[in-house]
Amino acid sequence: MAAVFKALSDETRLSMLGLLFREGELCVCDFVEVLGITQSKASRHLRYLVNAGLLQDRREAVWVYFRITETPGVIQKHVLDSLRQFLPGQVPHACLSALDAWRKAKAQGATPCCESDAPRVRAQK
Repeated sequence: MAAVFKALSDETRLSMLGLLFREGELCVCDFVEVLGITQSKASRHLRYLVNAGLLQDRREAVWVYFRITETPGVIQKHVLDSLRQFLPGQVPHACLSALDAWRKAKAQGATPCCESDAPRVRAQK
């Protein structure tokens, strides 16, 4: 239980969770661009959430995509259910605007990041 609450004690990780609740699945490059952090910092925060049992990942070529875990443990399930109710509404507007702009740039091929046509898993309502 301590690992779960330690994972939630960081603003960056809470923003990541909020974005994932809203979007379903995001690539590491999405977090780098939207949150203005380095790739290594994004990966470290995401790995912390995976190790706490809150996220799962999948690799597609060189890109790694993250989403809320589909098979949480008992504690993780209760925590995620609680967070799902209010965390998406807490994501700063600046992050949402940055994500929209970033997605447009990717769709236009303006970035060498993950393929813009990569399959997306939409958040469950």
